[in-house]
Amino acid sequence: MSFLTKIFGSRNQRLLKEYQKIVQKINELESVIQKLSNEELQNQTLKLKQSINSGETLDSILPKAFSVCREASKRILKMRHFDVQLIGGIALHYGKISEMQTGEGKTLVATLAAYLNSLSGQGVHIVTISDYLAKRDAEWMSVLYNWLGLSIGINSSEISHDLKKKAYAADITYGTNNEFGFDYLRDNMIFNTNNRVQRKLNFAILDEIDSILIDEARTPLIISGEIKNNDPYLYKIMNSIPKLLVPKINTKSIKKENIKYTEEYTGDYVIDNETNQVFLTETGYEKSENILIKMGLLNKNKSLYDTKNSFLVYHIYAALRAHILYHKNKHYVIKNNEIVIVDEFTGRLMKTRRWSEGLHQALEAKEYLKIQNENQTLASITFQNYFRMYKKLSGMTGTADTEAYEFQEIYKLETIIIPPNKISKRKDLQDKIYKTIKEKYQAILIDIKNCYIKEQPVLVGTTSIENSELLSDILKKNNLPHSVLNAKKHKLEAQIISQAGRPKMITIATNMAGRGTDIILGGNIANQIKIIKKNIFSKIKKKNKIKKLNNEWRLLHDKVISVGGLHIIGTERHESRRIDNQLRGRSGRQGDPGSSRFYLSLDDFLLKFFSSDRIKIIMEKLKIPEGKSIESNFTSRLIESAQRKVELRNFNIRKQLLEYDDISNDQRKIIYQERSKLLESKNISEIIKILRYNVLIKLFYKHISLKKIDKEWDIIGLELILKKEFKLNISFKIIFKKKYNFTIKDFFIKILYIFDTKYKNKVNILNNKNFLNFERDIILQSIDKYWRKHLLSLNQLRQGIHLRSYAQKDPKQEYKRESFKLFHRTLDLIKYEAIKKIITI
Repeated sequence: MSFLTKIFGSRNQRLLKEYQKIVQKINELESVIQKLSNEELQNQTLKLKQSINSGETLDSILPKAFSVCREASKRILKMRHFDVQLIGGIALHYGKISEMQTGEGKTLVATLAAYLNSLSGQGVHIVTISDYLAKRDAEWMSVLYNWLGLSIGINSSEISHDLKKKAYAADITYGTNNEFGFDYLRDNMIFNTNNRVQRKLNFAILDEIDSILIDEARTPLIISGEIKNNDPYLYKIMNSIPKLLVPKINTKSIKKENIKYTEEYTGDYVIDNETNQVFLTETGYEKSENILIKMGLLNKNKSLYDTKNSFLVYHIYAALRAHILYHKNKHYVIKNNEIVIVDEFTGRLMKTRRWSEGLHQALEAKEYLKIQNENQTLASITFQNYFRMYKKLSGMTGTADTEAYEFQEIYKLETIIIPPNKISKRKDLQDKIYKTIKEKYQAILIDIKNCYIKEQPVLVGTTSIENSELLSDILKKNNLPHSVLNAKKHKLEAQIISQAGRPKMITIATNMAGRGTDIILGGNIANQIKIIKKNIFSKIKKKNKIKKLNNEWRLLHDKVISVGGLHIIGTERHESRRIDNQLRGRSGRQGDPGSSRFYLSLDDFLLKFFSSDRIKIIMEKLKIPEGKSIESNFTSRLIESAQRKVELRNFNIRKQLLEYDDISNDQRKIIYQERSKLLESKNISEIIKILRYNVLIKLFYKHISLKKIDKEWDIIGLELILKKEFKLNISFKIIFKKKYNFTIKDFFIKILYIFDTKYKNKVNILNNKNFLNFERDIILQSIDKYWRKHLLSLNQLRQGIHLRSYAQKDPKQEYKRESFKLFHRTLDLIKYEAIKKIITI
């Protein structure tokens, strides 16, 4: 801790003090708000809206709005916001991330900021990681919002267009990150403004913000369609190239395996096991060029660096990945003469899925199967760029602090660590490290058995479904009853995970399974109480049954507390400390007791690639016998250091993805703005006029150059192109009578006049209103057609842009320069085709 921090406190402490002053104002209002009748309290929403319309800011009405929301929650939901929950709500309103421990009531915290910001009438989006959680939270909190006079919408992929539009028109809309993003893309593919569902993106609260903006940041949202008339020739011919290339091998491997290559030979490609990627070396790049020249696919004096040849790089990499990284009966199987993907975690066949970027077609070529059509990207955006479009963004999670730098760097979001309402009593025990996986699982089995004997509930976290099934088999052989969660059915997950706190319960789950559902010690009886309330029993009978249920739960709850609360077992350290913290956070909610321990082996992925050698040396020096583990602060620091390395690598991957996507994002904004302008303009005559002028002047100066004398002008070429492309039969000799006796300006004005006259005659013949709608559709179709082609070109350019580094060029700068040229060409093609169709119809 620095000298200044000791005096002034950390940034987090200073903000908490600042927010505490606002909490005091809210608490001071409580005695006044409590005295209001239900009707008077409900009327406060209208009064607060009137205050905003009168010029007051959301910040100024925050204390009163929060006080109203808290009192309404106390009356309707029987839940009063704690002071720390008020602090969390304040942080959300100010566009920050509230880090709150599991069980602190983040769903209730969101109601404060959502209620306040909905008063502006511009809409609030509450974003969750699954449809189940969106529906659950919306239905749960809609009772509160509706009572306060606000409308609630649930946005899902299953609802109709009209219902979706209604959901977005609501004051507060719940939905998943995927659905909000896809709706944005679909809204920018419409041909009528009535089909648009989203309003302007105002304020979003992201529940489990780290899952959305960190874990899913590397996967862009893509709307795709099949490419027709796809030529399989290139895939077939490129299939032979990987067999002609040799992997990069170090000197030791060359001597050991007796391969006849000189020490200077670098190899043609490098395999990166950490990222599951393959990259051509400079030698491989040159060798590939020579192969392509011999095949007749590349001119002798041309280079793969050229933008025009980016499609060749695209196909080379597809073939390399198909041969080197993807293997039959592991990553895919052949069924009914088709490539079928095997899910790497579940081992199940994914019949409806196909790999993108030409990989699926390259595998079909590799296995000599019929090559099917590729999928073409119609629209795409990353979560980073989508959520940065909101006027204000905030989020909640139990684990944001380890990624605080990334949130600040990428999203300008500050993380505020909110203190818990009750201090956690969970004991985080030292990691146990074993030499082999077999020893590790034996130790885990003993730990689970001990917990089962003393009736302590156990939650076992695994890093994959494969590992969870392996552990399940071990428990079955030892007659230990258990439940397995594998993140397939969110609703089923939530039900099972909510009962994971009952005595003797053993629950195996992937680290992310059941996220968003609290584990209550003794089990969750909320659903059972709901069933009793819905039954036809008398009020007295219902009351007695609920009382009996509560008494039974209390006995189970006290029993679990007496044996130490929920015990967490981690079967492996995750790449990210944040995921490990999430697993630990399932225990010790709201001051409950609990414990956690991770079991590791030298064969685990993290240790194998980053720290196994150093830990192995320690174990050998200490002569650790079989079945015994090593536990020390030093090894824990080594593991944490390994995690930091992986986190930094993953951050750099996400940052690089964003840097490249930022370039296409700027272009996407221009395209979407032009589309919106066309859709929203009642009269596009002026737009058409400008387009006609731009197309004609570009065409004119292509044939009539100011740098050349009039005798060198290509007048015949201009006549031919106007006749062929625009059906304009113009003889410049007849028009000007005396050959070349005119200025360039006169020349252009005359052509423009003929061009405009033909257009006006067409408008007069046809119904003006219908023709304007026709023109609008033509331009929109041209935009969509060439934008799709542009996205494909960018994808192909991106595939091989790293090769520019061999020519001592910065790949990012090269990508920026080349994509800029491609984009301007795309804009020219859009204008040209649109005007051509309008003139010649």
